[in-house]
Amino acid sequence: MMTTTHKNLLVELFVEELPPKALKKLGDAFAQVLFDQLTLSGLTTSKSTFRTFASPRRLAVQVSDVLSQAPDVQLEKKLMLMSAAFDKDGNATAALLKKAAAEGPRCEEALRTWPEVKDVPDQLFSKMEGNKEFLYFKSLAAGHDIRGGLQRGLSRAIAELPIPKVMGYQLADHCEMPGWTTVSFVRPAHGLVALHGSEVVPVEVLGLRAGNQTHGHRFEAKVDPVVLRDADGYAAQLQDEGAVIAGFAERRAEIVRQLQAAAAGVGGGVRPIEDDALLDEVTALVERPNVLVCRFEEEFLAVPQECLILTMKANQKYFPLLDADGRLTHRFLVVSNISPDDASAVIGGNERVVRPRLADAKFFFDQDRKKPLAARVEALGKVVYHNKLGSQGERVERVRAIARAIAGQIGGAELVAQADQAALLAKTDLVTDMVGEFPELQGTMGRYYAQNDGLPQPVADAIEDHYKPRFAGDELPRNDVGTVVALADKLETLVGMFGIGNLPTGDRDPFALRRHALGVIRMLSEKALPLDLDALVRAAVPAFGDKIQDPTAALLDFVYDRLAGGLREQGYSAQEVDAVLALRPQRLGDVAQRLAAVRAFAALPEAAALAAANKRVANILKKAGEVDAHVSEVLLQEPAEQALYAALQRTVPQADAQFAAGDYTASLQTLAALRAPVDAFFDGVMVNAEQADLRLNRQGLLKTLHAAMNRVADLSRLAA
Repeated sequence: MMTTTHKNLLVELFVEELPPKALKKLGDAFAQVLFDQLTLSGLTTSKSTFRTFASPRRLAVQVSDVLSQAPDVQLEKKLMLMSAAFDKDGNATAALLKKAAAEGPRCEEALRTWPEVKDVPDQLFSKMEGNKEFLYFKSLAAGHDIRGGLQRGLSRAIAELPIPKVMGYQLADHCEMPGWTTVSFVRPAHGLVALHGSEVVPVEVLGLRAGNQTHGHRFEAKVDPVVLRDADGYAAQLQDEGAVIAGFAERRAEIVRQLQAAAAGVGGGVRPIEDDALLDEVTALVERPNVLVCRFEEEFLAVPQECLILTMKANQKYFPLLDADGRLTHRFLVVSNISPDDASAVIGGNERVVRPRLADAKFFFDQDRKKPLAARVEALGKVVYHNKLGSQGERVERVRAIARAIAGQIGGAELVAQADQAALLAKTDLVTDMVGEFPELQGTMGRYYAQNDGLPQPVADAIEDHYKPRFAGDELPRNDVGTVVALADKLETLVGMFGIGNLPTGDRDPFALRRHALGVIRMLSEKALPLDLDALVRAAVPAFGDKIQDPTAALLDFVYDRLAGGLREQGYSAQEVDAVLALRPQRLGDVAQRLAAVRAFAALPEAAALAAANKRVANILKKAGEVDAHVSEVLLQEPAEQALYAALQRTVPQADAQFAAGDYTASLQTLAALRAPVDAFFDGVMVNAEQADLRLNRQGLLKTLHAAMNRVADLSRLAA
């Protein structure tokens, strides 16, 4: 009998340099899938955990408490109905004999011993399911051993890797046709380690046979290859003998530590720029980081710092140093993959490399400033925006028209003029050299060039801010001019794309329409602008002439859907959101107050009864069709309807005044006093009276009640 042991397991794939932006995701997926597969094979225990390793040239996982042999598994399989399995004399039918043969010799042997029940692993038994009896086969399946389980798990982990782009390459060993057999992987793989404790598990993948040898740093490893002693000491041995920090998180933390130490060494309160994406990418580029301080000529600081920072980060993977006020300094940090005794050559090389990049940025900036933004407007007419919507120049004219309409609603002539000027120039930096080289700087460079042209600061700021908010949590435009142009720009995109039927799908939104809708919602909500959503959308449609079909209805549905989703993410319940948005509130700035009022109302003891009554009223009015809210006091015959009318006369004026003042919570709490007369009305009054004038009067009374109760939200949506 095989002895089952618990040992740690190590699996490593040694490959050529992996794509840095995908490394962390690849490492996490490799480890998670392999661990899950080992668990499915029964080779892990309740104490098992795993640790991920990912460096530029390796994907590895260390799993604790892995069994050499999984426990046997008791299996049960339904064969067929007992009535079909045996004839009236108790003999096995041909169908059962065929089924048993298909299951194998163990099932056939169990059939031969039937109906005698033995305490053996393999046996037949019957079980009732409802009013039917079925025949089952129970067998004991041998658990997976470490070799078979790991082979299956490793093959599955490789097959499920989220590889951004697969490479095909030829094998030189362990294949039928060396040099001709092709395999596919993210990068050519050159080594496989599989250690259960100190023992090699003989598995194969990608034409590689598992061993206990790997490789360390290309230039600084103490030995090559690194012969791993066991699975437990992988990270420590690789760092000591191979000069490699194998863990992604550990390497990232070491880079952060060195960046901070290097900045402290420079002094003056400088700090490295914070950029998680850059930090992850650099972590994926080095095996043993060594942070060095470099510098460039101070004359380059005359160029907008956004340009210099972008070129250093995007092209060179450097960390610019900022002073205490957030201004760029002439020093930057390099994360090197080598640690020579004399780092001057490495420092000098990086300084030489960055200089031409910065010189290009300075050249673009100097050249662009020679031509004012206004002189670039004509060039936008040659830039295609969309084949159905025309050029960027045509788009600019639409944005201008929408911006003027919005500005006229929230400000005077000066705001209209500045919004029109900002809308005219907002896209002109798209045809500058700097933005042509660095598209990420659109808007930012427009602001600098507007300042250079002597334009008013609100106009310059608006040129940059009209793209905001660009993502969730991004800041909003800093002034009214920017807000107006940002709204106009996003509405132009939304109306245009919906107008030509270019709608987002479940997984595709190439024109970022969801983001644009959320931007409109945030500006209207957070800035509490006195603008009606319906009117905004309808005002944007005429700017397109006959290029589009009117998309107002579909677009408003889309915006309210985005608003509902955003509110639920903020913690409001689906019922609360549904109640408020059912009324399609036009001023999005007061949606939060409406939600707060609904939440406070729902906590009142009268809330449930009034919500249920509201739902009942809505159903009555829906069946009645067109109902006039007029009530004739002389037709109020029943005491309960007279009492409800009197309560409405007392309560509604106060609630309406509170609503008009924006105190929605107080308005709903005032209306809560209607619970008793409403309950009494439904208990004692027949709404659909046979006498027509009485019926219409009672329906009118309910119409008045319904209108009063549902100004803040549709309270019937709160009913259980």
